[in-house]
Amino acid sequence: MRQMTNLFTLLAALFFALSSTAQLAPPSPAHVTLVKAGRLLDPRTGNVLSPAAVLIENGKIKEVNSLAQIQGKAPAGLETIDLGSATLLPGLIDSHTHLLLDVMVPAEAEINRRYNGEFVPGLLLAITMAPSQRVLLGAQLAREDLESGFTTVRNLGHSGIDGDVSLRDAINAGRVPGPRILAAGRKLTSPASYIQSLNPALAAPIVQQEFLQIANPEQARQAVRENTFYNVDVIKVAAEDDITPPEMTAIVDEAHRQHLKVAVHAFSPSSIQMAIDAGADSIEHGNGVTDEQLKIMREKGIFLDLTPTWYDGFFSKVVEASIVTSPSYRAANARGDERGQKRYDALVQRIVKSGVKFAAGSDMCWFYPGKTRGQASASRFPALHEAGMPSLEVLRAITSNAAEMLGWQDRIGAVEPGKFADLVAVSGDPIADMRELERVRFVMKNGQVVRNELSSR
Repeated sequence: MRQMTNLFTLLAALFFALSSTAQLAPPSPAHVTLVKAGRLLDPRTGNVLSPAAVLIENGKIKEVNSLAQIQGKAPAGLETIDLGSATLLPGLIDSHTHLLLDVMVPAEAEINRRYNGEFVPGLLLAITMAPSQRVLLGAQLAREDLESGFTTVRNLGHSGIDGDVSLRDAINAGRVPGPRILAAGRKLTSPASYIQSLNPALAAPIVQQEFLQIANPEQARQAVRENTFYNVDVIKVAAEDDITPPEMTAIVDEAHRQHLKVAVHAFSPSSIQMAIDAGADSIEHGNGVTDEQLKIMREKGIFLDLTPTWYDGFFSKVVEASIVTSPSYRAANARGDERGQKRYDALVQRIVKSGVKFAAGSDMCWFYPGKTRGQASASRFPALHEAGMPSLEVLRAITSNAAEMLGWQDRIGAVEPGKFADLVAVSGDPIADMRELERVRFVMKNGQVVRNELSSR
């Protein structure tokens, strides 16, 4: 007994000594980095600081100023990254993407014989993948997005039950590289959306892996609660014309009770109006929006999230790089591209004039031969400029505007003190040449360099 008492006394003394040492030990020194560049463009104001310096401490921006102003205050021994004459921007935000989906265009005969034939075969293959395999695919695509400058993305469905949540958590824990993710889990849909006429013996389990189907207001509330159980960041609803106003109202009400924003996929004027009336936070796509609806959205502060995925013949380019097609199919695609371009030009110009809040997302889910996922995503945003949107507005749509739509304007979307040190740099001037967005050469997320092709550190 005495030996045990002595042992406990020794252990207690040792614990006290270690605790005292830990309390007296000096705190770890802050990791401080100075990033220098020829120019810093603030998309929100349009102001340019030249030359520019950004002081970063422990992953957050501490000060933004001229190099002369910062160098006098910077601590000795800090890490310096000199980007030469490059232009610095905030980290890019893709507010509508699908990182756990990589759809390959099927053969022309398969497209023609199936409902939603371009999309459904790839979607079904993704659904039948093992969840672990699908998340690993998402990890690859997330890394490719980050390397192209997307430091934050909002993943709006097509991720299995909780694949994007798992990927988000792995990235946040530092296990895999990737952008910050706002995860939506499963899309809320009505029956017969996206896929139809599956084998009756298998249909329900297949659909449940990808969607939460709703047929009445109580099911709508329950679907939100199911996604909440998996710790999603946002609720995504596909509002075709067969979802009812009471169902949409129940979704938005329940989501807001859970402090979650609601993003509504809506194309037709009737589905857009239903989302507006229910108080949705953003309308995704919105191609059929009317001028009167834009006015109401502006008054209510509802965002329109533009998705220029199909603009400038994107799908035809993917098809041509993927499969052999008949002359008639190519001609039909070309006619569709021409009609779509005219409609999208008119839509973009109406939105800019309307004063509605807007952001932009790639809606990328396609395998584009010869391009990484990030390169494919980045190619979509210069298309907004080609449709008539001023360059500065395009940059706002994928930085400061997107940050506000996500509710993260206090963290991302601008290069200013207190925000995460998310930076990208291009060699040229993105205002003069929007294609610079496809040539990002420096990426920093949270103060850590992801990519640097501009200078040695």
